[in-house]
Amino acid sequence: MDRRKFLGTLSAAAGCAVSAVQNLSVVSADVVDRIRIVDTHTHFYDPSRKEGVPWPAKGSSLYRTVLPKDWLAVAVPHGVTETVVVEASGWLEDNQWILDLAKENKSIVGFVGHLNPEDADFPAQVKRFAANPIFRGIRIGGNVARYRDMPDFQRGIKLLADMGLELDINGPPAIHEATAQMAQAVPDLRIVVNHVGSAGDAAMLSKEWHSGMAALGRQPNVFCKVSALTEQSAQSGRQYGSSPRDVSWYEPILDHCWECFGENRLIYGSNWPVCEKGGSYSDQFVIVSQYFAGRGRAAVEKYFRGNALAAYRWPDA
Repeated sequence: MDRRKFLGTLSAAAGCAVSAVQNLSVVSADVVDRIRIVDTHTHFYDPSRKEGVPWPAKGSSLYRTVLPKDWLAVAVPHGVTETVVVEASGWLEDNQWILDLAKENKSIVGFVGHLNPEDADFPAQVKRFAANPIFRGIRIGGNVARYRDMPDFQRGIKLLADMGLELDINGPPAIHEATAQMAQAVPDLRIVVNHVGSAGDAAMLSKEWHSGMAALGRQPNVFCKVSALTEQSAQSGRQYGSSPRDVSWYEPILDHCWECFGENRLIYGSNWPVCEKGGSYSDQFVIVSQYFAGRGRAAVEKYFRGNALAAYRWPDA
């Protein structure tokens, strides 16, 4: 079955489930029904492989086989049928493992790999994986702070831009200013800041986060992924899976992201299965759905798919 037919089948199933999720107060049917939703932040892995996995650690609640069928089981009831996978493993060949997984799982529309732009082999590696159109870019972390002082890093970042690929960034507020400077220096590079810029608990937002997000928002090539809301609150000593469910709790984060990035540069991502640290897939979906529904249908359509397509540019079908 080709990707279009596969997604059509899933969409039909999702349509049948919309009435069920109304009981969860997701959003009213006139807002969420009949729109394509792309979850731009999932992780898939299989600890039962002979080589195992470098993440998550044994003994963790996340240490289990997590495949597209498992994600679809929790996502389809909310009308979510497509995903961009983000690689958390630092093993080079795990990039290929996800690309191979995508061949058999048409719900995967894009993949953000794990490569180091400072490595001497980076040009060959990124060209190898980008030969597959599902490969859309890479994710990096705190090494952004070294951008100005690392010629090899600069060349790697410039290569991403030249190839039309994007850069996901996952790191603390301390790197936001440096990320904004890099975005200004390489304006052709699309940058996606993960997890609302690592805001942390909505009740304890820092001045550094506020100012850093404002700096990022001033760069037109920077997008913000609204993800990891519930598990970041879970880091504040709450019991596993028991973060607040009320959208008003998260409004200090969501309102500032809206002020900084607006309607056209905010993107949906669940961070499943890691989001389970704060609550279920449904919990996080309800929160963001309610918030963006209040911004109108155009904002909903952009947040749940349009802005993601602009940032990742996967081969659409």
